[in-house]
Amino acid sequence: MKWIPVCFILFLLGIISCRERSKEVVVSNGVSDTLANIRRHAITDLRYDLSFDIPESKETAITAREQLAFQYSGTSATPLFLDFKEDPKKIKKILVNGTETLLQHRNEHIVIKGRLLKKGHNTIAIDFIAGDQALNRRDDFLYTLFVPDRARTAFPCFDQPDLKAVFNLSLVIPQHWTAIANGQLRDSIIRNGRKTLHFAPSDKISTYLFSFAAGKFHVAREQWRNGTIEFLYRETDPEKISNSLTAVFDQYKKVITFYEQWTGIPYPFQKHGLVAIPDFQFGGMEHPGAILLQASTLFLTKDATEGQLNSRAQLLAHEAAHMWFGDLVTMSWFSDVWMKEVFANFMADKATATPGHEQGFSLKFLTDHLPPAYAVDRTTGANPIRQPLENLEKAGTLYGGIIYHKSPVMMRQLEELMGATAFQQGVQQYLKTYAFKNASWPDLIRILDTGTPADLNAWNTVWVNEPGRPVFDYRASYDTAGNQITGFTLSQQPEFGRNRVWPQRLDISFYYEGMVRTITVSDSMAGQEVPRATERKRPLFIQFNASGMGYGVWPVDTAMLPHLFTIENYVSRASAYITLYENMLNGRYNTPAQLLQLFADGLHKETVELNMRLLTGYISSIYWNFMPPQQRRQWTGRLENSIWSALQQQKNPNNKKILFGCYQSVFETEPALARLYAIWYSQDPPADVVLKEEDYTNLAFALALRDQKSDSILQQQLRRVKDPDRIQRFRIIMPALSRGAAVRDAFFAGLKKRENRSNESAVGAALGYLHHPLRQPAAEKYLEQTLELLPEIQRTGDIFFPGNWIQSSFGSYQSASAYEIVSRFLQTHPQVDPHLKAKILQGTDNLRRARMITP
Repeated sequence: MKWIPVCFILFLLGIISCRERSKEVVVSNGVSDTLANIRRHAITDLRYDLSFDIPESKETAITAREQLAFQYSGTSATPLFLDFKEDPKKIKKILVNGTETLLQHRNEHIVIKGRLLKKGHNTIAIDFIAGDQALNRRDDFLYTLFVPDRARTAFPCFDQPDLKAVFNLSLVIPQHWTAIANGQLRDSIIRNGRKTLHFAPSDKISTYLFSFAAGKFHVAREQWRNGTIEFLYRETDPEKISNSLTAVFDQYKKVITFYEQWTGIPYPFQKHGLVAIPDFQFGGMEHPGAILLQASTLFLTKDATEGQLNSRAQLLAHEAAHMWFGDLVTMSWFSDVWMKEVFANFMADKATATPGHEQGFSLKFLTDHLPPAYAVDRTTGANPIRQPLENLEKAGTLYGGIIYHKSPVMMRQLEELMGATAFQQGVQQYLKTYAFKNASWPDLIRILDTGTPADLNAWNTVWVNEPGRPVFDYRASYDTAGNQITGFTLSQQPEFGRNRVWPQRLDISFYYEGMVRTITVSDSMAGQEVPRATERKRPLFIQFNASGMGYGVWPVDTAMLPHLFTIENYVSRASAYITLYENMLNGRYNTPAQLLQLFADGLHKETVELNMRLLTGYISSIYWNFMPPQQRRQWTGRLENSIWSALQQQKNPNNKKILFGCYQSVFETEPALARLYAIWYSQDPPADVVLKEEDYTNLAFALALRDQKSDSILQQQLRRVKDPDRIQRFRIIMPALSRGAAVRDAFFAGLKKRENRSNESAVGAALGYLHHPLRQPAAEKYLEQTLELLPEIQRTGDIFFPGNWIQSSFGSYQSASAYEIVSRFLQTHPQVDPHLKAKILQGTDNLRRARMITP
């Protein structure tokens, strides 16, 4: 009869065990939305006190110490999880509320037992070795880059955007180094050849915005208002420095002033700081008080092109806009990361516009945003602007051309729909309501919806929540004499996916001898009559989206083609170039060869620099990506002659330089090789074409792809380079250009190690040369391994690197064998992450289309 109590005891023990297990919170790798939500409700008044001891050698570990202080409302029954995506052996000591505790590390998290915590104020102190992954350590400087979830790779933290905190930082660095951080520098103490810097507590920011940079930097300062703008840089070219410092300060002050006026909110942070980073893997990063910027975009010579000047202005304006859009008001979760980027680009366009020069603004907006947006949205891997996200470890895959370039087009359409005043007032209310807090896209939509009778939720569904673009068509009918339009129908359908309509404002222009008549249509139907078109006589030709306001694949009236370069409005010409190229990719109106001929014939006629850049980019793309090698060889000589002839005829030096770059991109004949080799060797460019060190470096790379003397060319050019950071970049790219297959093999094999991919900008450029069409098909052997490495690239690289990795490798292939490699990989890897699969489909879309449209 003893079995009865034994079973009863076992039953009780089972209940107790289940209760104990029920207290456990299951955590996965990364930062899940579930974990983030639990912590957001339990933690407030968060503060980090951080100290990093940084040695001069990048191989030596960085020792660090931190204390987290916070108010806690969680229960003692459940643990608290700190994020730390590093080897747990790097954690040396943990004290929770003054009590030392043994380390528990589970799935990239430090587990803090609930019984060690209390309601109210808590502290956690940790001694550790900092992780290097996001510290970006170079030979004599470093910079942190923690977006989107990489602060946890450097120090233990609550790495989610809606747990904003104050960061109190101290750094110990070599005596001859300097440093910058989010907070003002309070003091600097030198002892035994080391320098200790104490910074003031930062403003309240998310972990991804916490940052510092340290190393051998030059420092420029300019007094402004009641403070100082601090600018750290490493550029060594005297011409670039003297020509750029004042321009950078002036542009920065100009855009800050503009945003203060537009938003009605003074600059919201305690200091102004800029850092120019050589070979920066981004264009810029918006850390308040320590904005990181791509050095090559900032430092320009006195003969900089309009495009270079625009890029510098746009970069500074974009990052400055983030002080309000992203830093002051931060998205609640990275599914809305696009919100900060759309406003940064959209507002930057406003801030850099020249008053009274609306046509220039429209051209810049058109050429900046439509081509890169279409490059993603036309693919079978297109993503919507707003994407779901369950775990921050995948947040980096959300970035790309859609959130940076389609979303400003969407926002411009939204402003048109609401009216500029109502739109501005709504955004101002949003910023004031959520200042130093977090908000989501629905929060903004709710505010904007009160300022317009339009149904923003319906509008939002197709523009924001779904991918793709519309393809438009039309039908016109005429009277029996053929002189009067009697009927005009406009229709749209999606390029891919379910049937839907993109509501938008668009224009239709009717061209006559000496005049243009334009009508604006608010299109929200799959098909509609346009009665105002029937008021027109038959024109010479019709152009859709001549203003560049609309978004989609527009029909082409082929009667326009003989008149293309006589269209007086340069925005309309640019819009026509884009429309013709996009239709060519869809197999409509022109073959690649026909469009190449049309564009090449117009090179001497186009006079506007941004249009010339657009045209030459399309020429290079068509030539290398959509013409089979045998057809390309038939074209090479005449294309070279067309470009060189246009260069001679152009009057504008910037246009001449753009054409020289195009010639350098496409040349293949022996006479062209001899001409360019002589220019490179003697450093004697054509009249009115100004070439600098970087230009000669790029020319040397182009020659190395084609010349048997490639190794000697590269060695000689390397000796010409003086700047140490540019020397480092050159050395990374150089093996990819070698004529020796074994050298190229070794270079690619080396990329399997993370440390050899640390300079992502240089590696991306090197991959482009490794897979250049002139090195195909020999380079195809790398393609399968390129795909296999992609998950590792995503796990260890920064946000743009997965897309760059694929695009640089696959972007110029046309062959059936390369297409088979991609198809086979996707078939045999059905488990590949959907976001990474989308990157593959986006980066190989040219390959897919080449198979479709190439005869």
